[in-house]
Amino acid sequence: MSEILNANPTIRSAADLPSRRREPTNKTKNQRPFGLLSSTIPDSAYIPDPFNPSSVSETEGSDPDEEVEPIDEQEIYDLIASIQDPEHPLTLGSLSVVNLPDISLTSTLPPSALPTSESTSSNIRNSSPPLPAITTVTVLVTPTITHCSLATVIGLGVRVRLEQALPTRFRVDVRIKEGTHSTAEQVNRQLGDKERVAAALENGTLMGVLRKMLEGC
Repeated sequence: MSEILNANPTIRSAADLPSRRREPTNKTKNQRPFGLLSSTIPDSAYIPDPFNPSSVSETEGSDPDEEVEPIDEQEIYDLIASIQDPEHPLTLGSLSVVNLPDISLTSTLPPSALPTSESTSSNIRNSSPPLPAITTVTVLVTPTITHCSLATVIGLGVRVRLEQALPTRFRVDVRIKEGTHSTAEQVNRQLGDKERVAAALENGTLMGVLRKMLEGC
């Protein structure tokens, strides 16, 4: 890159970053999902879904301290804080581009899981387990400068990282935090448009940048 947009960013010490990372074990590893950039994510990055029966069965009989806990904001932060900034040899966590207070999880039942008198009686007869809730993960990204031209690339990196690492019941919503970028509305439209995102990920140059960003994850 010929010109550095922000030559003197504020850098946080790794010791100051919130973290609850655990070393992965063979008992808690889950099968990698398939995706456009699945080859860019190491096996250890994937989180077993605590609501997936196959994941639960793998941990049965294991030490209680090693059992899988529900995915929360801290877990999401640990997944994305180590993403490399596309401009600096630093992580998004150390640059405060992603921050724990700017991550939220909202769970909603899928339409097919909403109870009705007919479905309730049917479930009782068939003893079918309830469908897991759909959880939307919202991440607000704070660019290091208000005119950062790489804001869309950073947002894509966060989105790809989470979509590849989280179970399929999670939906990912990445946005630029209000008041932190001069063209936040335009960038947010791009990040929220699935067709635009899919088209962008077919760009070979961009794919190379994203792979570089995710190398340390």
